[in-house]
Amino acid sequence: MTATCVILDIGGVLEITPNTGWVQRWEERLELPLGTVNERMHDVWRAGSVGSISEQEVHEQVAARLGLDAPKVEAFMADLWAEYLGTPNEELIAYVRGLRGSCRLGILSNSFVGARERETALYHFDELVEQIAYSHEIGVGKPDLRAFEAACAGLDVPPESCLFIDDVAVNVEAAQAAGMQAHLFEDNARTITRIAAHLDAGPLFPGRVSLG
Repeated sequence: MTATCVILDIGGVLEITPNTGWVQRWEERLELPLGTVNERMHDVWRAGSVGSISEQEVHEQVAARLGLDAPKVEAFMADLWAEYLGTPNEELIAYVRGLRGSCRLGILSNSFVGARERETALYHFDELVEQIAYSHEIGVGKPDLRAFEAACAGLDVPPESCLFIDDVAVNVEAAQAAGMQAHLFEDNARTITRIAAHLDAGPLFPGRVSLG
């Protein structure tokens, strides 16, 4: 039995995450040239996104590379998380919540160490879907095909049964290359219509039916 499956991205899809300008504000505050923060922190951000560094080590590197004392490190990271977490896309979240039991539901997110704890506390995504594949936990991020394979494996579904929703075109293209159906998120209305069409079509396997 193979159920129809929907897998969603978080940032820019389930979360509304506009650029807050926090990095530029810190560069002005520290009298650093534009682009300095990300230049100095690039490898740390990358390590955090695939889980090869701990939150504590991130804090230590922020302190060392930007010359910040402990209170300023906490303020810096608070600004990072404020942009990262954004605000909930309430309409889409409510729609997905209504799908539970009628299809398999998962999340695939390019993330950062500490994301699961914060998003669980704020948005309860762990209750919204069956499985969350965070890049910092699986060790690989989109658009690497292994990320999509991990998301499908976590749900024990074939990629052909899945519709993947993301707001980044290269990730949508990668999902298609991995054998999934995919939709570029632009707004809730079109996304909900696309999910409904996917569910109406049912699994693409003769003789198999959706669970629920």
